[in-house]
Amino acid sequence: MKKLLIASMAAGLAFAALPANAADKVVLQLKWVTQAQFGGYYVAKDKGFYEEEGLDVEIKPGGPDIAPPQVIAGGGADVIIDWMPPALASREKGVALVNIAQPFKSSGMMLTCRKETGITSPEDFKGKTLGVWFFGNEYPFLSWMAHLGIPTEGGPDGVTVLKQGFNVDPLLQKQADCISTMTYNEYWQVIDAGIKPEDLVVFKYEDQGVSTMEDGLYVLEDRLSDPAFVDVMARFVKASMKGWEWARENPEEAAMIVLDNDATGAQTEKHQVRMMKEINKLTEGSDGTLDPADFDRTVEILLGGKSDPVITKKPEGAWTHAVTDKMKSM
Repeated sequence: MKKLLIASMAAGLAFAALPANAADKVVLQLKWVTQAQFGGYYVAKDKGFYEEEGLDVEIKPGGPDIAPPQVIAGGGADVIIDWMPPALASREKGVALVNIAQPFKSSGMMLTCRKETGITSPEDFKGKTLGVWFFGNEYPFLSWMAHLGIPTEGGPDGVTVLKQGFNVDPLLQKQADCISTMTYNEYWQVIDAGIKPEDLVVFKYEDQGVSTMEDGLYVLEDRLSDPAFVDVMARFVKASMKGWEWARENPEEAAMIVLDNDATGAQTEKHQVRMMKEINKLTEGSDGTLDPADFDRTVEILLGGKSDPVITKKPEGAWTHAVTDKMKSM
């Protein structure tokens, strides 16, 4: 009887040591380094929104040497953040990415020009040198120029394209008349470098009708055949969108949460607070559901390149509402 009692006690202790409901593990790969661009996800983790949904989320920072599609293809992440152009390019090349949610409703991409160059409208680009990001980010620009009928091979009636790194040096050093910037990042680097806003002219891609979709959530297509995975992703998107909502209501506090997660110590409070407020403008109006019209516009722009388009045909099955529909039913 004594042995039976001891065995029963041991079994009871072992059972008690196990969690009642083990949290579902989710690994998120960011497109870039830790910054307010990803504030909603850090908020969701910090405020326990993921935990409330039964999730244990690991957020992996990105960087110049990290390609999210390669990470998820290699099994290093369950879900990634990427812009739609490289995501669709990866899909066409064999990495079957599917957009499951679109937290960013608007684009933050723009061209920023020195006013002293005499540029006041896109028609004034002729004969100028323009800094452009490549690696898939050039296609909105090329489509824009094609729409305007401006060649990109230089000359007095065309523009000279300068392959721009992820900095603002070409504008500061007057190597380019205009450079690519984001509303929430590089534009403010120009301002912080001492150039006044009134000495700049900016052209937002959103306003020019040539914007493509940015920070979306993507998973591998074959995983969506598993109802359990769809359920996990629905809970993940629900908690993430709650994080974005909180960030919009509390931008300064959200920026501090981002800073607390910046292991490099490279970010500053001033820049992150400002970035958070600008990022909030891009997520406003989104419940996470991708608008098919936004997808179609992006595809049309990507197919519009005169040479070497980022994709060669309209992709099929590249997005789904299965996750966000399930999220709304929760």
